[in-house]
Amino acid sequence: MGKKYKRILLKLSGEALAGANGQGLDDGVLSRLADVMERLVDAGKEIAIVVGGGNFWRGRMNAAMDRTTADHMGMLATTINALALSDSFERRGLATRVMNAVNMSQICEPYIRKRAIRHLEKGRIIILAGGTGNPYFTTDSAAALRASEIDAEVIFKATMVDGVYNKDPKIHADAVRFNEVALHDVLNDRLGVMDSTAAALCRDNKMPIVVFSVEDPMNILRIAEGEGIGTLVY
Repeated sequence: MGKKYKRILLKLSGEALAGANGQGLDDGVLSRLADVMERLVDAGKEIAIVVGGGNFWRGRMNAAMDRTTADHMGMLATTINALALSDSFERRGLATRVMNAVNMSQICEPYIRKRAIRHLEKGRIIILAGGTGNPYFTTDSAAALRASEIDAEVIFKATMVDGVYNKDPKIHADAVRFNEVALHDVLNDRLGVMDSTAAALCRDNKMPIVVFSVEDPMNILRIAEGEGIGTLVY
């Protein structure tokens, strides 16, 4: 068994919420994530989630569009996903708070660091939408920033691949998966764990990342309890 974690920042891509459909929201995925969250909360874990929006909109879908406008649309897509996650979890009796970097006071709370930490201490799951609130920054950067702000012990980066490889395993049959890899190697070798801004922020703040496949959402619980699944980026 490896290290157990209590306060976790989970980075969920929008694509992960789409399931086999590839776009939109998959009710089965939402239900399985709710199952995991229920068990995590019962185990005393403190969970913050940064969610992407790629199942609805990606900032570069329209190359002719102004980048800032496209990124603002992406922030709206993350809000849709955050509200869907909150609804799914609340229907299981879990307490959640959607906090947004963009002011949408009629539908969710503004992100305020001390308030977010207080929610975690009270056993509420916080779902963080809107990225950093700024264009030109990805939701990976938002995950790195928020994890550092709320004193998370680790970032769980849920992907559709079971870890970090030396090259793309979808293209290269001889790709090798790392059990552990240093953040400076991720940056120097461009291993594609997350964008360089997010990776540098994690490196500078000594924030470890576990990269794993979310095709089985129970992997989130297993890693939280110390199982050596995926790749530890330190």
